[in-house]
Amino acid sequence: MARDLINTPANDMGPAELAAAARQLAERHQADYQEWVGEELLAAQFPAIHAVGRASAAAPRLLDIHWSPRGGAALPRLTLVGKGVCFDSGGLDIKPSSGMALMKKDMGGAAVALSLANMLMRAKLRARLRVLIPAVENSVAGNAYRPGDILPTRKGLTVEVGNTDAEGRLVLCDALALADGERPDLLIDFATLTGAARVALGPELPALFGSDETIVGELARIAAAEHDPLWPMPLWAGYDDELGSKVADLNNVAASGFAGAIFGALFLKRFVTETPNWLHIDLYAWNPKERPGRGVGAEANAVRGVYRYLVERYGCV
Repeated sequence: MARDLINTPANDMGPAELAAAARQLAERHQADYQEWVGEELLAAQFPAIHAVGRASAAAPRLLDIHWSPRGGAALPRLTLVGKGVCFDSGGLDIKPSSGMALMKKDMGGAAVALSLANMLMRAKLRARLRVLIPAVENSVAGNAYRPGDILPTRKGLTVEVGNTDAEGRLVLCDALALADGERPDLLIDFATLTGAARVALGPELPALFGSDETIVGELARIAAAEHDPLWPMPLWAGYDDELGSKVADLNNVAASGFAGAIFGALFLKRFVTETPNWLHIDLYAWNPKERPGRGVGAEANAVRGVYRYLVERYGCV
């Protein structure tokens, strides 16, 4: 499921089509489904998602799935958030043509979250599951958001736009703030967030960040046993001040050229303040070389490892 969603070209897998896939998944498992589209995002206080996606002919959306097993009202909450940038031109900080070649896969985090949710609902996980997908296209037009703009967010923090090509963290921050308000037992986000994570770890090792080192270590152990590895990375607080801004609460990028994956995780961490257990997985969602059983193309990084961890953590009905 994840591979098919990622491999589908952006002209057939835009925000509306990704929403249709999420809706079909919810219907398959008798889950509740809701979405906010276009100007509804502003009315519902998701301004950063709207800002990133407003320049596209395909309206930005936030997709929301709620599910629990029968009689599960008292079970712990589990929330998955997936970056659903269906195509990323880079916005006004436009990518070179070579940088856009694989950008249909920039919704890989959403594909992973949806396919993982499918597996968890099918297994009847003993948890109340919520899935949030900000679905946008980062396009260029006269109404595109600009470098230097100051964006409001659902959390109440203002963000100076240092680079429009760091859009994934902007759409995720509104979704994470919504999730954080419920204080779930565990909050996990999946995103093709930074090229820096690929420089550090390559395409086969997603970077794993988390607020609880015990959970990070346990997930890494189980993922390795499933041959679906995740590599723990530090949420190094010493770098946090480099996301500062003189005109807003924070910038969406750091001035430093170092530690880009850590800066991305630290940015997201500003929007998770109530939830004690948060995991951030920065993945590539693509196989660049031919391997047995894994042809060149989309890859569902982290799905199997995280699934096994969650089944061991919560159990199934």
